[in-house]
Amino acid sequence: MKVNPRFEVFTGPMFGGKTTRLLSALERYQYQNKNLVLFKPKIDVRYSKESVVTHSGNSWPKNSSSSFNKVVRVSTGKDLFSYFASFDKEHQIDVVAVDEVFMINGAAEKLIEIYKLGKTVLVSSLQLSSNGEPYNEMLKILPWATNIQTCPAVCENCGEDAFFTKKIAGDDDGVIEVGGSELYQPRCFSHFHSD
Repeated sequence: MKVNPRFEVFTGPMFGGKTTRLLSALERYQYQNKNLVLFKPKIDVRYSKESVVTHSGNSWPKNSSSSFNKVVRVSTGKDLFSYFASFDKEHQIDVVAVDEVFMINGAAEKLIEIYKLGKTVLVSSLQLSSNGEPYNEMLKILPWATNIQTCPAVCENCGEDAFFTKKIAGDDDGVIEVGGSELYQPRCFSHFHSD
């Protein structure tokens, strides 16, 4: 019996645990002996170039002798699809995951194409920039999602649920600037809009 593919999205502000949830979902698929490929943006070199690492230090890939499991850095959706097609031909990929999809131009279109091929797709990403503008890749992905988990962080100012990311240093030109707590803070609605 063929299993229906899923298109799962983990979204919210920085420090909300999006990547942690993505890796947890991948671990479950790994226990099911699924063949996995996890993509990360080439520009995201926080913590590690070769692995996907959470702010709390969890990392992927995890060793597994029973299934194909690879992390690949890409710059574009075209690169992502090319790697996927090559791996799928050789290993019959079951699950395609992408961390920080908003940083990969053209990823949404290719992930939708992969989903239409019957593959399960998992995505973790900010949905809004630090200027409060939605990211194009997420605008395209969200209508296709079969499950959306919003992952709030904790507001740096008041401790309430934070659904926004405030840029506190670096360039303020709207360009993606990769960083952590030295550049960004999670904020609730009030503290995002009042500072």
